[in-house]
Amino acid sequence: MVGTAATYNCLEDALMASDSEHQAQTVRACTVSRNVQNFDLLIEDMETVFHEEWGDLTFAEAAAFIESDDAGDLELLAIALDDEDEQQLPLVRSVIEKASARKVRVLLIAEALSPILLHQLLRAGADDFVPYPLPEGALQDAITRLHKAQQASSGPGPAPNEPARSGRIFCVHALSGGVGGTNFAVNLAWDLSTLAAQHEQKVCILDFDFQSGAVATYLDMARTEKVYELLSQTSSMDRDAFFAAMQTFKDRLSVLTAPSDMLPLDLLQPDEIERVISMARENFDFVIIDMPRTIVHWTETALEMSDLFFALLELDLRSAQNTLRMIRALKADNISLEKHRFILNRAPRFTDLGGKSRAKRMAESLGISIGVHLPDGGSQVRDSNDHGLPLAEYAPKNPVHKEIRKLAEALFETAKASTIAA
Repeated sequence: MVGTAATYNCLEDALMASDSEHQAQTVRACTVSRNVQNFDLLIEDMETVFHEEWGDLTFAEAAAFIESDDAGDLELLAIALDDEDEQQLPLVRSVIEKASARKVRVLLIAEALSPILLHQLLRAGADDFVPYPLPEGALQDAITRLHKAQQASSGPGPAPNEPARSGRIFCVHALSGGVGGTNFAVNLAWDLSTLAAQHEQKVCILDFDFQSGAVATYLDMARTEKVYELLSQTSSMDRDAFFAAMQTFKDRLSVLTAPSDMLPLDLLQPDEIERVISMARENFDFVIIDMPRTIVHWTETALEMSDLFFALLELDLRSAQNTLRMIRALKADNISLEKHRFILNRAPRFTDLGGKSRAKRMAESLGISIGVHLPDGGSQVRDSNDHGLPLAEYAPKNPVHKEIRKLAEALFETAKASTIAA
């Protein structure tokens, strides 16, 4: 190694060099941990991947080493943490920031570390993480992903044999709990996918309700750790990582479920949400986003990127009050409502003249126009959700499905006409 004798002697025992005569040894990677012996599987994988070109450092040693000339050949820091290392997080963040400044890739090996703390470290500059105990080949796979991300200079795009896409973005926002926002989003996505499949087009649905998203439930899908991995590293996200986190429903509808753990709604910043939506738009013709009911700091980002923003409400006082609050909030920030399309769920039947009159008065008092009236679908709607099937598959004659199907056809034809005009 090149450097002072004091620096070399300080790190001589920590770095696992096989050179007994203290000759120069290239160190391509280092593990950083409280005690690497607690991560014996990591030691085995490091030896498999890097042979003798790796070393081991404590957190304090890593902070000094990363700034020395000896770190000139360093490619990777594998920082191994468990729940006993929470006191060391400020020092770990410092190591990550210094490594990022020197363009050294940082891989987190996490055991029993809370998602919140893990996210903080990823935001500090860590490039990826792998859970411990390490699955077979996980370290090599993670290193391969990091190399691919480093080599990607032109940004994400469609696969070589895929046509370039510029998908339509439709956001769905429930203005009150239980008004059927997720049910509408799932069924709209499925009906659009049925129409799109006939024209070799693709549809996906993104569940952005990171705390209580139910898209996975309504389509009988498992929530996987891959979703959190994707959302935690959007800066290095490529097309392969995006599709690896998605699942497919009946070979037709691509789905990004909510994460498996309940996470803060501010898990992602506006620029990160923009990356995810942009990735979806570049690879799909229609993108349906199920939004959280709570307004968060990236709601405006989704609104700006959307073509239409569907807001669902019911004919009751709470929906009216929440709609009024939302309108006031948007106007206070000088945000236009031109993309909003208000949908009344469980709307009065055609013969219910009193109910139709109340709906009209509510719209007038709020200063909005209700574009779609969804009837009450009864217990079939609940049962279809519990069975993990869209209404088109479970109860195709249900009146709710008929109305959503009409809307899907209108959206599809409008998109088709716009494409032809362009």
